Amino acid sequence: MDSPVPRQKSGLVVVMLCFLTIVADGYDLIVYGATVPDLLEEPGWEMSASTAGLIGSWTLIGLMVGFLLAGPLADRIGRRKVMMAGVVWFSAGCAICAVATSPEFLGAARFFTGIGLGGVVPSAVALTMEFAPRNRRQIYNGMMLTGYSFGGIVAALVAIALLPDHSWRVLYAVGALCVIVVPAMYFWLPESVSSLVARGKDAEAAELASAYGLDIDAVRAEQAIQVAAAAGADKTGGLRMLLTRRYLPSLLLFVVVCVCAQLITYGLNTWLPVLMREAGYPLGSSLQFLLVLQVGAIVGMIGGSMLADRYGSRRILVLFFLIGAVSLLALSRKLDTAVLMVAVAGAGLGSIGSSSLAYGYVAAKYPASCRGSAVGASMGLGRVGSILGPSIGGWVVGSSLGSQWNFYAFAVPAVIAAVIVILMPASTVDDEVDDVRTPDARDGGLVEPAR
Repeated sequence: MDSPVPRQKSGLVVVMLCFLTIVADGYDLIVYGATVPDLLEEPGWEMSASTAGLIGSWTLIGLMVGFLLAGPLADRIGRRKVMMAGVVWFSAGCAICAVATSPEFLGAARFFTGIGLGGVVPSAVALTMEFAPRNRRQIYNGMMLTGYSFGGIVAALVAIALLPDHSWRVLYAVGALCVIVVPAMYFWLPESVSSLVARGKDAEAAELASAYGLDIDAVRAEQAIQVAAAAGADKTGGLRMLLTRRYLPSLLLFVVVCVCAQLITYGLNTWLPVLMREAGYPLGSSLQFLLVLQVGAIVGMIGGSMLADRYGSRRILVLFFLIGAVSLLALSRKLDTAVLMVAVAGAGLGSIGSSSLAYGYVAAKYPASCRGSAVGASMGLGRVGSILGPSIGGWVVGSSLGSQWNFYAFAVPAVIAAVIVILMPASTVDDEVDDVRTPDARDGGLVEPAR
C-alpha cells in the first residue's frame, strides 16, 4: 500500500507571519507620535518640542543601525533568527520606554528600540518574496509592507482608547506585548531556502523547499545568478558608473526626492497629533487624524502600485506629491470635519505612498548594471530625511511662527520633490530603461516600506 503523500505547507502562512511582524514593527515605531502630546506635559520633565523631535530622530538613527546590521547578521545565522531576535529586541525596548524617568532615558530607549525595528524589515521582505506565489511576489510583498501603516492604525486606536484615562506609559507597555508573535514565528516561520543554500546547507534547503512546494533547482540557480551578479558588479563598478556625468546628476536629484519623501513621512508620524492640537482640536480628535493618516498611506501604497503599473511611476509620483502638498496646505486652514479627514488622508497618501513609489521609480530608471547601487544610494542617503523630519517638526512647533507653518514645513518638501521629478533630465535618465526593467521595478515600486 502506498504511503500517504505529506500535505504541502502554505507559503501564505509565512507571508502572514511577516505581515504581523511588520504590524508590530509599525506599532512600536509610530506609537511615539501618539505619545508626544502627553510627553510634552509630563510633570518634572519640562520637555521642549525640539527635545521631543530629537528623540524621534534618535529612533530613526537606531532604525538605520538595525537596517545595516540585519543583512550581514542574516547571512551568518539566518533570516528566521534575525526576525525573531528583532521582535524580542524592539518589544524589550518598548518595555524600557514604559519605565523611562527622563527625556534622556527615553531617548536612549527609543534608540535601542529602533535597532530592533530596523532589524526585522530586510528579513521580512526576503522571506515574503521567497515564499509568496511566484507570479504574485511583488503584490504580496506590497500588501505585507502595508503592515507598517496597519501598525500605525493600531497605535492610534489604542491611544484613543487608553490615553484619556491612563498614562502614556501604557501605550509602550502594549508595544512590549508584541513579543507574543514570537512563539508563532518559532513554530511556523521557516528559514529562508536561499539562505540555507548560501550557507551550504543543501540537504536542509532541499527538504524545506519540498515541504513548501518550492523549486530547489530554481533557488540554486537564482543564488548562483546573484553571486555572479555581485562579482560582476565588483568588476564593472556599479557605484563608479553612478558617479559618471551620465548618471550622477539624476542620482543626486533622486536622493533629494527620497530625502523629501522621508522627511514628510516621519515628520508627520511624529508630530501630526501635536499639530492638530495646536490647530485647536482636542487630543481624541488629534489621535483620530493619526489613524486617518495611516489609512491614506495604505491606499497610497496599494493604489499607487496599481496606478503606476498602468500610467507609469513618474506621473503617479508627481500626482501623489502634489496631492500631499495640497492636503497639507489645506490643513493649515479651518475646514469642515469631512474635508479635514480627506485632507489628512491625502497627506498620508502623498507622504508614505510617495516614499514607496519613489524607490520603485529609481529602480525603473537605471540599467541592471548599476540599478542596485542606485536604489541603495537613494534609500541610504534618503534616510537623512527620516532623521531630519522629527527634528524639523520639533523646531517649527517650538518656534514663534504661526501654527500654519506647522503644515507649510512639510508641504514645501512635497512641492520640491514634485518639481524635481517633473524636471528630471531625460538625457541622464533614459525612459527606455522602463521597457527592460526587472519585475521588481515593474510592480509599481513597492520595494520597501516608508520607514
